[in-house]
Amino acid sequence: MLKWIWLSVVVVILDLATKAIASDQLILHQPVAMFPGFNFTLMHNSGAAFSFLSDASGWQRWFFTIVALGVSVGIVVWLKGLARNQRWTAVALALILGGALGNVWDRITLGYVVDFIQVYYDRWYWPAFNIADSAISVGAVTLIIDAFRTAQDEKKQASEKV
Repeated sequence: MLKWIWLSVVVVILDLATKAIASDQLILHQPVAMFPGFNFTLMHNSGAAFSFLSDASGWQRWFFTIVALGVSVGIVVWLKGLARNQRWTAVALALILGGALGNVWDRITLGYVVDFIQVYYDRWYWPAFNIADSAISVGAVTLIIDAFRTAQDEKKQASEKV
């Protein structure tokens, strides 16, 4: 199932391209309203999801890089071991891998992750994110749904044997 690595490559390319455009066209922390509830706002996140540990002294850059690279190796091994019929698991893992590598690139080259998508309602703002974060989220949800679907299929097959 390593054939799904192409999807990871597409995610990395889209992620890096959109981050480059955002970095070139946007001013740090100045929202550009696209439509109600959606802004483009350039932000630099030196932490993890939701800016976790962004105020740390700098060690978090390398910690999150090492963790993401370790997870990426694990995902490639997992992908390699999948059966042909585990297509949704492969897609989910490829999305997560592409997102992880997109953000790792930023951490290594910039020291922070470029975020630029901002969603809000009234005065409630979701933390800014990027294409890599979106791919990781979609991949994680797909992986969870696939796990439930697989468990239900196995339960159904077990009951049919009885």
